[in-house]
Amino acid sequence: MDAETLRQYLEYYQDLGIKTLYRRAAPEPLANARGSVTEPRPSGSGEPLFRILDDIGDCRRCRLHEQRNKIVFGVGNEQSKLVFVGEGPGADEDAQGIPFVGRAGQLLTQMIEGTAKKEGIPLLRKDVYICNVVKCRPPENRQPQPDEMEICGQFLARQLLAISPKAICALGSTAAKYLTHSKEGVTRMRGNWYKWNDIPVMVTYHPSYLLRAYNVEPKREAWEDLKKVLHFVYD
Repeated sequence: MDAETLRQYLEYYQDLGIKTLYRRAAPEPLANARGSVTEPRPSGSGEPLFRILDDIGDCRRCRLHEQRNKIVFGVGNEQSKLVFVGEGPGADEDAQGIPFVGRAGQLLTQMIEGTAKKEGIPLLRKDVYICNVVKCRPPENRQPQPDEMEICGQFLARQLLAISPKAICALGSTAAKYLTHSKEGVTRMRGNWYKWNDIPVMVTYHPSYLLRAYNVEPKREAWEDLKKVLHFVYD
């Protein structure tokens, strides 16, 4: 393992909140590994997320690499029962290498933690897993192209299979359409359950859409969607 790959691993685990790493003499199945105080849930594919990140490497598989600063892989609890999937990184995410850290990310954090608190569910942002369909920022925050999503989607699929959550929350039209293969708009899809690889998918608005001052009703609807998915997963 070269120094740059090791640095990416350490940054990734730091983002997860893990401060101490132990080296094993030989690899063990993920279901038997003890990466935290409690026994992790067995993952769907048995593939550790750091191996997926290693396979991404210094990705140059599509045109999105040309203007990116950092690959934005994902962050949170890799044994989480709930995964949020957005469209792609923005400027703040591209600079920090962490998804949803800009204004939309701050709103997402408020949505997760505020709704959970009101519903009596002990849940913080760090307890869920958050990622995007594409891992590099599209220029000028444009929508990812189909070929870009197809190339990067293989890594998203591996992330979801590795985590094997009880449910996925698709944030916005791009993530919703990619995961469900539906051609309907997010306004008609939101609040409804779909499936990705037999995992239930709840569709709601992207936080960046909710930041617009005139979107009062969508904000209420998004909170209702989040209440629905939180109770489904954690009740």
